[in-house]
Amino acid sequence: MDFNYRLQHYFLKFKTPFAIAHGTRDGTDIVLLHFTCENITAVGEASLPPYLAENKESVNDFINSFFKDFKFTNDLNTCLEYLHQHKSGNYAAKACIDIALHNWFAAYRQIPVWELLGLKNNPLPPCTFTIGMGAPDVIREKVKEASGFNMIKVKLGGEHDKQIIETILDCTNTKLCVDVNQGWKDPDFALDMIHWLAERNIVFVEQPLPKSDKQGQQWLFQKSPLPIIADEAVQTIEDIDAVKDFYHGINVKLMKCGGISPGLAMVRKAKLLQKLVLIGSMSETSCGIMAAAQLSSLAKWVDLDGPLLASNNPFENVNYKNGILQI
Repeated sequence: MDFNYRLQHYFLKFKTPFAIAHGTRDGTDIVLLHFTCENITAVGEASLPPYLAENKESVNDFINSFFKDFKFTNDLNTCLEYLHQHKSGNYAAKACIDIALHNWFAAYRQIPVWELLGLKNNPLPPCTFTIGMGAPDVIREKVKEASGFNMIKVKLGGEHDKQIIETILDCTNTKLCVDVNQGWKDPDFALDMIHWLAERNIVFVEQPLPKSDKQGQQWLFQKSPLPIIADEAVQTIEDIDAVKDFYHGINVKLMKCGGISPGLAMVRKAKLLQKLVLIGSMSETSCGIMAAAQLSSLAKWVDLDGPLLASNNPFENVNYKNGILQI
C-alpha cells in the first residue's frame, strides 16, 4: 500500500512554568508524525522532555530510517512487529509511529482505537489534575483550576513539601496523590513523610526514592502505610519483574515504553501480578493524551491532563466530565 508522511516539530508551552524535583521548565519539544494512506491521514506524537535520552534529531533520524524500508500492509500486527524490532531503544520515536498506525487502522475501520484493541470505554477511572511545586499563592490559583476534578496530583520532592500539602488542604477537600520524582533521598525521611501524608488521607505516593536505591525502596515498601507507584523505576515491560516485589503499582507511559501496543502489554502484565495501574503521560498534546486514554478502562487511575496545562495545544482539547477523561 502506497503511503507518505511528514514530520512536524513543535514546542508545547506550559501556561505557567512547571516545577518538579528535577527542575523547572516552560515547555516540551514535540515531534508530530502525519501519516497518509488511502486518503486517510493519521497523527502520532513523540514528547521529548529534557530528562529523556531522545531529542528531535534522534526522533527524526529513527522515523526516517524506519520508513526507508517499511512495507505498509493492511495488517496492524505485522506493521507493529516490524516497528518494535527496528533498532533498540528510541521509545518515544517508536511511540510516535505506533500511535499513528493505531490511529490510521482505527480510522480506516471507522472505529475508535479502544475498540480496535478489543477494550471498553467504560467504566473509566478518575483523571488527576497536576499541580507543580510553587509558592502558596501560585498553589492556590492552581487548586482553582482543578475544580471539577476528583483527584489532584501534587509534585513534591523539595524543601516545602508539607507547606504545599497544607496549602492545598486549606483550599479543597479533593483527594490528593503525590509524585516525588525521586526527590526524597533518605528512606527514613521518606517513611516519615509517607506517614504524615497518610494522616492527611493522601491516596498514593509515586516514586519517592531514586530508582537506583532498590534496597531503600524494598524497606520502604514493607513499611509504607500508602501504596507506592513506580514511575522512573519502570520504563518497559522487562522492568516490571525487577520491581514487582517493592512497588504496589506502576505508572505506564507510552513515551517511555514505545506506544500503545507495548503499553497495553505492560498493563496486562501488571494486572496479572495484581499491581495497581496508573496510565500516565509526559507533557503532551491531545494526540498523545488520547492515545494513552484508549487504555483507560484497564487502569485504577489516569494522569492525562496535559492539554489543560498547555497554552498552545495544536489540536482540539480533550473533554473531562466530572473529573473523568472522555474517550
